[in-house]
Amino acid sequence: MVIVVGLGNIGVQYKNTLHNLGFKVIDYLSDKLSIQLDKEKYKALLGKGRFNGQELLLAKPTTYMNNSGEAVVLLKKKFKDARLIVVVDDIDLPKGKLRYRESGKSGTHNGMRSIVSYIGEDFERVRIGVGRDESKDLADYVLSNIKLEDEELFNSAIKNAGDMILEKIK
Repeated sequence: MVIVVGLGNIGVQYKNTLHNLGFKVIDYLSDKLSIQLDKEKYKALLGKGRFNGQELLLAKPTTYMNNSGEAVVLLKKKFKDARLIVVVDDIDLPKGKLRYRESGKSGTHNGMRSIVSYIGEDFERVRIGVGRDESKDLADYVLSNIKLEDEELFNSAIKNAGDMILEKIK
């Protein structure tokens, strides 16, 4: 089994924020693979399906970003041998740039810090660059809505991140 967890914040007020790019990748995969996100369990909204003969679990934690580890640890306890891929926004990458790593540190991201504190650093991650806005407080920036002029760039990054994940699990 492969578990793909997209990080974000629950609630309509966060739907189109930079910090919800992980959720948006899960939505893209859900649509592309016709996997319904229709169960709430393990502190996450879940959808099960298959891809290339493998069982696939898509997950959006319902814990808010900074507590994402609470959901991930429950999923890892339930599905002990599952491969885990986490999708997250990253202020340390330019807007729209993708980076894949098989493992590593949490960096500056509180959601990743939460996950690492619960399960360690041994999981795959796909990071989507959102850049920085030095004129704004970091929290205000990542919780701001995606600007109209950046929508096309981020829509492309979401699709590319989802397709990258599918390539990795072939």
